[in-house]
Amino acid sequence: MVNCCGLLTVQKEPVPLKSVDVELEVRDHVATVVSTLNYENKEDKPLEAVFVFPLPGDAAVCHFSAKLRQTQIVAEVKEKQKAREDYDDALSSGQQAFLLEESEQSPDIFSMSVGCLPPGESASIRLEYVTELSVQADDGLRFCLPAVLNPRYQPQGSGGSGSGNAKVTSTPASLVPYTLSFSAQVSSPRPVSRIESGCSLDPLQYLNSEQTKATIKLAAGHKFDRDVELLIYYKDAHQPTAVVETGETSAKLGTLMGDPVVMLSLYPEFPQAVMSSVASCGEFVFLLDRSGSMGQSMNNSKTNQTRISSARDTLLLLLKSLPVGCYFNIYSFGSSYEHIFPKSVEYSQQTMEEALKKVGEMGSNLGGTEILRPLQHIYNQPCIQNQPRQVFVFTDGEVGNTKQVIDLAKQNSHAHRCFSFGIGEGVSSALINGLAKEGGGHAQFIAGTDRMQPKVMQSLRYALQPAVVDISVTWDMPKDVSVTVLSPPITALFQGQRSLVYARLSGQISEAAEGCVTVKYSLAGHPTQNQLQFSLKPAEDTGLTVHRLAARTLIRCLEMEQRGPRQQQDDSVKKKVVELSVQSGVSSAFTAFIAVNKDNGEAIQGPLVRRNVPTARRMACARPLSVPSRLAHHCGKMRLQSFKRGILGSKAKKTESRVEESKSESKSESEECGPCQPSMDPLLQVVSLQKASGSWDLVPALATALGKTSEEMKKPKPASVNQEVWATILSLIWLHGFKIDAQEEWELLARKAVSWVCAQNSPCVNECVEAGNALLGCQVQKDALGL
Repeated sequence: MVNCCGLLTVQKEPVPLKSVDVELEVRDHVATVVSTLNYENKEDKPLEAVFVFPLPGDAAVCHFSAKLRQTQIVAEVKEKQKAREDYDDALSSGQQAFLLEESEQSPDIFSMSVGCLPPGESASIRLEYVTELSVQADDGLRFCLPAVLNPRYQPQGSGGSGSGNAKVTSTPASLVPYTLSFSAQVSSPRPVSRIESGCSLDPLQYLNSEQTKATIKLAAGHKFDRDVELLIYYKDAHQPTAVVETGETSAKLGTLMGDPVVMLSLYPEFPQAVMSSVASCGEFVFLLDRSGSMGQSMNNSKTNQTRISSARDTLLLLLKSLPVGCYFNIYSFGSSYEHIFPKSVEYSQQTMEEALKKVGEMGSNLGGTEILRPLQHIYNQPCIQNQPRQVFVFTDGEVGNTKQVIDLAKQNSHAHRCFSFGIGEGVSSALINGLAKEGGGHAQFIAGTDRMQPKVMQSLRYALQPAVVDISVTWDMPKDVSVTVLSPPITALFQGQRSLVYARLSGQISEAAEGCVTVKYSLAGHPTQNQLQFSLKPAEDTGLTVHRLAARTLIRCLEMEQRGPRQQQDDSVKKKVVELSVQSGVSSAFTAFIAVNKDNGEAIQGPLVRRNVPTARRMACARPLSVPSRLAHHCGKMRLQSFKRGILGSKAKKTESRVEESKSESKSESEECGPCQPSMDPLLQVVSLQKASGSWDLVPALATALGKTSEEMKKPKPASVNQEVWATILSLIWLHGFKIDAQEEWELLARKAVSWVCAQNSPCVNECVEAGNALLGCQVQKDALGL
């Protein structure tokens, strides 16, 4: 009989993991993370504890050790099968052993095995990794400590049940039986202006008067219902930089770890004239996850939206913002997939309305998360001449065949750009970042209280920027210094976004010497270049961080090369990965960390009891039991009806009496539904009435959305101006006057409206703006509208 003392799982089994302590050190845009996992065996038998947990997909795991009483055992990196055999041999001999390995299906899942922990004994496991912080659209740097690991959907035939895929043991977030403490220290050459998080934090504390160093802590009592995300903002952020790091003294010269390595952070600045132009062509393909998990709450207390309802609202904004003359299609997927049109169609009023009607009917009702087949179908469609393909992928990332999906994006990178969006807690960073990186696009994560719409519209702005082509990087170095570039070629550049390049330096390097890197590219037909001059003097106190990040970059490139069709029967690339991983001490798909305590005297007796340590998973938010199921169903229908009424409003020329009748019906329905009735956001109401051309019709639905009656809207209209121009100018004034805080969401559709108004050559535009301001109670200038 098991002695059930201490912490228990849902199955009433004791949990040997008691606490996780995480220390984060951020230097500019590079993070070093040290996690300490404290285990204790309170049972009367020796234990093997297995913990499957998430890490950032681009992390370079570089240290794994165990402390047992006063003994410190540092793990070494070995070929994965050899490490497993050493671990099994140690356990069968009664020795203590520790194994850390990366999942063969996804680089953001790791399995840790703590073997032969005797009764009453404790062990402290130290795990260290380094990673780069991604740049967000608002210039913040994003760090994410994954605390949630949702079960990954494994498609049939994807080969995901092999020995390298440890089974995830998960539990509802509220029942996680161990604690988490988290502290961060941030330093930069530039002042730290603020740090934000969706989690509760203690106040930011500055460590110097220049405010270039600061610390922050996670408030006690983290509930494991969300990942720990930090957004770090610097003043005068994101200048191009170069960091040179000297090699390891014990390593051989001429090798990656023995030679100096440079890390370049490049931030291209595009001419404003080019950036203000928006493409009027393109094929836009939207791929929406409709698996069951998309029915979960967005964790936003203000809106209480589900992931799928937020995605529907986002598709409304996207479709209204598309340029006239483009092509588009919408796919959705779960266990199967659907598409609205057999192939991409030209964007028009008719096709837009048809698509929005179908979008309004979309729910999270398609089962699992099988993303590979719809992507294959999209890539198999012939490209449309002079319409560059842009693919937008929305998913909560709970897939098991991550590497297959990323490989597919890479194979088709010549024919598209991919913009990916990870929705909710526990999303696979490896999937979202991998799709964007290999697809030459941009990745965004929507978690905690984030709103989806501003982030997605930022990516649409990137997609509408002229594509940067013919990118080349040239090095101008002293005569005796040679450069070996370790990073893959740069395939995409975006305004305000960073590109990282790692390179190994060899030869006679003087600390007084300087190097120069030139990035050349063509933007909208204009040859452009940016230069960065830098000192070759090594930085101080970086340890081997840059070398490990460079090794991780090279390892990932080689792993992808090894998965290519030509390499599947060739082990030479795999051997290179293993050699590099062992040499650098950085984990890979083909290696593992193994530590064996050979000094613990007598063999540990008795059969081992296995304990799977659970990780947190997000649970779908259930309705309060006091709400009858019939009423809950009615509220769901009301949300869809509200969406459909909005998107079809410009088509239906309703009379005033029908509007009043509708308002009366809505009121009675609202009274029946009570506070759970989710009425449509006023901004979305106005946006939903815009036509594909960019204009608005003067219809009762628009009057209602602007808070006026039809008579009040018509009366001040200048006589020489037609109703469509008047309605469009009124809508623009309302957006600028009442929704300026959400400008990034409606900026593109407003730009389309302005172009339409200008094309009408309508008289009395000034008079319209004055009359519109008077009607709506605004003071928006004509220049601010862009007219």
